[in-house]
Amino acid sequence: MNQPTSNISAQAFKQLRQESTDNLQIIDLRTHIEVSTERLGGSAHFPVQQLQATELKSYLQQQNHKSAQPIYLLCASGQRAVQASNQLQGQIGSQLVIIDGGLNALKLLGMSVTKGSSTVISLERQVRIASGTLVVSGIFSGLLVHPWFYGLAAFVGTGLVFAGVTNSCGMGMLLAKMPWNKQTVTR
Repeated sequence: MNQPTSNISAQAFKQLRQESTDNLQIIDLRTHIEVSTERLGGSAHFPVQQLQATELKSYLQQQNHKSAQPIYLLCASGQRAVQASNQLQGQIGSQLVIIDGGLNALKLLGMSVTKGSSTVISLERQVRIASGTLVVSGIFSGLLVHPWFYGLAAFVGTGLVFAGVTNSCGMGMLLAKMPWNKQTVTR
C-alpha cells in the first residue's frame, strides 16, 4: 500500500525514541564523510546521492522490518530527507517520515550523537567556502585582470539564489561527488 510521506518534529521524534520499546528504523541520508564525523546511534546509512530503493528494501528485509512500521528519514537539516522521500515514494511499502530539522535540530534538543574521527568539514560548509572563494576571486580578477571576471561573482550569486529558491544546490551535489566526500562507512 502506498502511504503518503509525513513529517515529525525533532522534539516529537526525540520523545518517541526515548519512549519506544521497538527499534525505530532510521535512515541517515547524509554523505559518508558527514556520517563519519557524527551519527545518530542506531541509524543505517544510505547517502541520498546513491540511494536505490532496491538496496534499501533488501536492507529492511535483512532487519526484519515490518511494512506497518514507519521509516524515519534523517539528514542534516531535512532537505535531503524530502529529496529521498520523493525518490522512494511508492517503492517502499512502509510510511516514510521526515524528521524536521534533521540531525541539527536533534542536537539542539540535546540528543546524543556518536562522534567519529573524521576531520573533513561538512558539505554545507564546503559549499560556503567554495562559493565565497569564487566570489572573491571573481571580484579581484575583475578589478585586476579584466572586468569580465565580475561575471564569475554574478554567476555564483545567481547559483546561490537558485539554490535558495529551488532548495537544490548544484555545487553541493558536485562537492558530494569529490573524492574526500566518498569515504565509506559501515551501515
